[in-house]
Amino acid sequence: MMHGGGWFMAMRAGDQKPKLTRELLLRVLSYARPYWKGISGMLVLILISTGVSLVSPLIFRTMIDQVLPQKDLQKLILLALALLFLPILNGGVAVVQRRLNAEVGEGVTFDLRVALFSRLQRMSLRFFTNTKVGELMSRLNNDVVGAQNAISNTIVNIITNIIEMIALLAVMLSLEWRLTIVSVLILPLFIIAAQRLGVVLRDIARRSMELNAQMNAHMNETLNIGGALLVKLFGRWKDENGRFGERAANVRDVGVQRAVVGSVFFMILGLVSAVGTALVYGLGGYYVIQGSFTVGTIVAFGAYLGQLYGTLQGLASAPVDFSTSMVSFERVFELLDLPHDITEKKDARELKDVKGELEFDHITFNYDVDESKLLKDVKRYGRMEDVGAVLSLGDKGRGDNGNGSHPEEDAEVYTSQARDVALEGISFHAKPGQLIALVGPSGAGKTTLTYLIPRLYDPTSGVIRIDGRDLKDVTLDSLSSAIGMVTQETYMFHDTIRTNLTYAKLDATQAEIESAARAANIHQFIMDLPDRYDTITGERGYRLSGGEKQRIALARVILKDPRILVLDEATSSLDSESESLIQDALKRVMAGRTSIVIAHRLSTILAADLILVMDRGQIVERGTHEELLMQNGLYAQLYETQFKREKV
Repeated sequence: MMHGGGWFMAMRAGDQKPKLTRELLLRVLSYARPYWKGISGMLVLILISTGVSLVSPLIFRTMIDQVLPQKDLQKLILLALALLFLPILNGGVAVVQRRLNAEVGEGVTFDLRVALFSRLQRMSLRFFTNTKVGELMSRLNNDVVGAQNAISNTIVNIITNIIEMIALLAVMLSLEWRLTIVSVLILPLFIIAAQRLGVVLRDIARRSMELNAQMNAHMNETLNIGGALLVKLFGRWKDENGRFGERAANVRDVGVQRAVVGSVFFMILGLVSAVGTALVYGLGGYYVIQGSFTVGTIVAFGAYLGQLYGTLQGLASAPVDFSTSMVSFERVFELLDLPHDITEKKDARELKDVKGELEFDHITFNYDVDESKLLKDVKRYGRMEDVGAVLSLGDKGRGDNGNGSHPEEDAEVYTSQARDVALEGISFHAKPGQLIALVGPSGAGKTTLTYLIPRLYDPTSGVIRIDGRDLKDVTLDSLSSAIGMVTQETYMFHDTIRTNLTYAKLDATQAEIESAARAANIHQFIMDLPDRYDTITGERGYRLSGGEKQRIALARVILKDPRILVLDEATSSLDSESESLIQDALKRVMAGRTSIVIAHRLSTILAADLILVMDRGQIVERGTHEELLMQNGLYAQLYETQFKREKV
């Protein structure tokens, strides 16, 4: 670690301020426009507060120079009452000002959060698969708060300090211009001390935030249900205690360092202020002895001097606060300005009276990522919160090929599904009410194909039609209403079973909820629970078994009542009873609907009107069970290895 001046200069060299453009500033101020009344009120109150703060030293001067020498008891009582009244008035003004400040600040926070959340709701699945959840949470919380500080605090504080400085200098000049000049002469020394020590303190604060982010990331990784389960399964609780202890110790140590340096920072600023105060009182005392200055005037001048140095200290730190707020706004605006992958045409029409006809016409799709549609790593001025690897802390010296495996161990027994294009030349036609079964090796593109139907992704080329209409020509809401999807990994909110079910239909009646649950073979199970439909499912539904979660997911889709059902029939990990209940429920769910099913069971395949066999992103075979067996191709191999032993 460097010491002394070298440390100061190194810190300053790496401290680059963000660019403050006119466009950025105008856009920031546009968020203040709806709250101009509150901001105007704050500025008026600032003027009143500044005026009140200037009166007290003048009262002291009058008491010392006139009232006490003249022994005027009546005037002394009046001035004493004035000294009592002024803080009460100032306190009342401060309360009203704080209320206005809170209304403006919380209003801006609300506007930004709602705008960001609304923007995120329309981002495609591609965006979320390439973005860290922690980064989104950071922008919705830390950056939004940092941004509103620019309007409710930073800008207001700068204006307050400028008004106070001008008023103080005006009063001080009227009292004694020579002492005022001496007071201002100390200003360069004040600025140098504030800048140099401020940079050091800011760097420690940045380091503190980085270490806190690492500690929080470790807690998030190991205390969520999945992480806690993994720790317990591998018996790593002692190791995790050790890792967390290291991170917590780093946070503790940097906290101590920050406290010490902060004390030194304010001590040095206090010494600089003391130099100015000593000069002023020394020169002022000389003028008193010479008879050209009164004792009351020097006391009042000293009080104004303390206020002036406090104001200058606020102005010295203002650029740091303002720049930090501007970067927060920059990060918020970046997210607001991201283009949508999945867009809705201006003339898009509602999809009404859906029959369920589905057509894939020469569909090609790949997962190429357009960097212009993703978040960039924006460096925060005075902050550092990026966290890479949580357990290894980014340690790269492990002697592998960068993904944790060795090249000689990468040879695969089966045909590799790795490829550049996820789907290529996919064409098929599902008539209303038909069951289409998708089969093929893992990674062949089955799930990707199903994600294109509700426009979680858009195809790179080709057209997907429902009832003869291009998906891109219909509204997203009506498309979502027409399609029901049950994914392999069923997601549940940490809420009641009722809330999880009615997510499909918010105004569903109890009778409708129970009817859907009965159709999914889950009603009786729910009724046997102590709280029945008000039972909390737990984090991601972990209080329920896999089969119970899948049946609730099926009930949720039944409640939605879509014309097209997309289903990943993942029943391989379930016990025979749960599997039987789900299979029975599936028959009811798929009845009368167009169903696209990633099939894992022979019973579903035998019931299918059309079987699509996928391999490396292409449909390599199609037909009924008997037709495909006769071809003696990939389907015949899958049948021999996966399906033949099942009892239908």
